[in-house]
Amino acid sequence: MACDGLPELAALDSASEGLRIPPDLTVPLTPRVRALVDLPLIRRLARISQLGLVSLVYPGATHSRFEHSLGVYRLALEFLHRLRRDTTFAAVVDEADAAAFVVAALVHDVGHWAYCHPLEDMGLAELPRHESRVRGILSGGATADVLRDHWRLDPSRIADLIEGSATDAAGRLLHSLLSGPIDVDKMDYLARDSLHAGVPYGRHFDQERLLSSLCVDRSGTALAITEKGRTAAELMVFARYVMFSEVYWHHAVRAATAMLQRAFWIVRGAIDPDQLRHFDDQEFAAWILAASRGTPAAGLVAGLFGPERRLVKRVATFDAYHQPELHRALAGRSFASGVGIATRLADLLSHATGGRVDPDSLLIDAPPAEREVEFRLEVRERPRTAADVAGTRPLAELSPVVRALAHEQFDNLVKRVRIFAPADVAGRLAGVRHLDRLVLEACQGAEASGNRSGSTG
Repeated sequence: MACDGLPELAALDSASEGLRIPPDLTVPLTPRVRALVDLPLIRRLARISQLGLVSLVYPGATHSRFEHSLGVYRLALEFLHRLRRDTTFAAVVDEADAAAFVVAALVHDVGHWAYCHPLEDMGLAELPRHESRVRGILSGGATADVLRDHWRLDPSRIADLIEGSATDAAGRLLHSLLSGPIDVDKMDYLARDSLHAGVPYGRHFDQERLLSSLCVDRSGTALAITEKGRTAAELMVFARYVMFSEVYWHHAVRAATAMLQRAFWIVRGAIDPDQLRHFDDQEFAAWILAASRGTPAAGLVAGLFGPERRLVKRVATFDAYHQPELHRALAGRSFASGVGIATRLADLLSHATGGRVDPDSLLIDAPPAEREVEFRLEVRERPRTAADVAGTRPLAELSPVVRALAHEQFDNLVKRVRIFAPADVAGRLAGVRHLDRLVLEACQGAEASGNRSGSTG
């Protein structure tokens, strides 16, 4: 088999030398893997938290992107170990491609910087997605030297696999293993984030069953599963749904996210975006604490990074099922439009309560519009009779559970829009009559001023 010559696969089987990571796993090291792991570029990931603001709600969730990257690398070896016996996979992926996939799994997060997910979700033109940095990072300096000298690989091939820009069959197939419905990244972060957060939700899917069911779809360019893995795949869909509902988008995590985004909006002119993208967690916190002094962002930043945690409180919550009109009015707007609505709403609430509501204290939070639990995965069905030919069908077609979770449950109930304010302000606003009408009036003001945007740009 083409993958059998990989020294990393042999190291996985022997587990003779490696790094230990939770939960009780040995990550195999070979000399060329160690050469990558010891690079400053990779070591930097140990100073960037995997979940960022989530640790304000789940104190154990302080694990790093370095730990996650090691877990993804180990799962990449598990994927290769299972797939190398698949005849289609073996015909498409040679040993060099398999090595490139192993490296891509290990370095897939090199473009990350401190708190980049909540800041990227603001859709600011000056902050492109972290994935866009990967090619430039890998193409120069010591990293490129290690890839060429130790791995005999072209850095651009690694970037192609991570970005999804490869056009050949092997490149497209391997990208689906890195970024797809079932991939090495999701399979690791669901279980790892759940473990560190101290909740069971992301670990209650049958990883071994999924691994044993991996195969290649009919086109030979994407990962699929056999029929025996269908229930395990459904459980993984449910795990993602619950992790978003109860951990990643927990209402207090969204409060902290809204605070960070508004604070950054206020002080964003005080930093060169390129400098920002080199910050680790401590460097970012030090910068934003200093930049916010004397600005309306100071209280928000102190509540996140100061000595005392002070999160804003919910004033109102709207979902697409119970309040469809309000949800439609607030969701899918540009960040600037959301700030404008908050400003108008603060003015309306000031009149309604007879006391001033500071526009900078009123935060409107809507999770990103992209669907997070969509499962476009092919399932290879067994022939029912001797005359049948094995075929594939989409998981969503075979599973009403997947359809319900990805659409009705997630889009209608998890993707809530919330209005937050400091505790004292939220207390004053709790008794405001006709709040829904005031919110709609503020949104209509945004329409009139031409701020409506269906994009995040």
